[in-house]
Amino acid sequence: MDLPSEPHRAPHPAEPPAERAPEALLADVALGDEDAFELLYARIAGPVFGLAVRILRDRDLAQDVAQEVLGEVWRLAARFDPERGTAMGWVLTMAHRRAVDRVRREEVRTATISKEAATWVAADHDVVVDTLERQWDAALVRRAMGTLTTIQREAIELAFFRGYTHQQVSAALDVPLGTAKTRIRDGLIRLRDAMGVEQ
Repeated sequence: MDLPSEPHRAPHPAEPPAERAPEALLADVALGDEDAFELLYARIAGPVFGLAVRILRDRDLAQDVAQEVLGEVWRLAARFDPERGTAMGWVLTMAHRRAVDRVRREEVRTATISKEAATWVAADHDVVVDTLERQWDAALVRRAMGTLTTIQREAIELAFFRGYTHQQVSAALDVPLGTAKTRIRDGLIRLRDAMGVEQ
């Protein structure tokens, strides 16, 4: 996240920083106090990640959601109203909403992949692709796709489920052509391994 170059740091002589309430820290974060944000971050990062993992059941997705929420805490701290609840409640409500939204997006993405996989005809004649065309059912494809990293999954979805050329994948992901090819190749290798396809 982009932090201000000269954040406000309010003194708190009567209250040791480590013992300050999250509500007080959040009030200072709203003023751009980076030190207060670091203290608040240390208190809320674990609970936010834990909640995201429980909802998403995927540590990588939960990590993404946690980072999004922590970024929102920095940006939206001024919107916190202590009369409506605790700081932790406000943060965890935000995390819950983000995680549920991500679950819905993943369900839509998975349904789309399953639908496209059922009618998928790839132009590439790689053994992995040929095996997919002949043998893999949508559920098996979905499980195998789940073993890919996020960047590999994006490249594979564009190249094989949407029919993009390597150049189009490169443009869509805003990466060099060689990087796009590497992500596709690595993704296919991991898919092959996940499916137990012999070389």
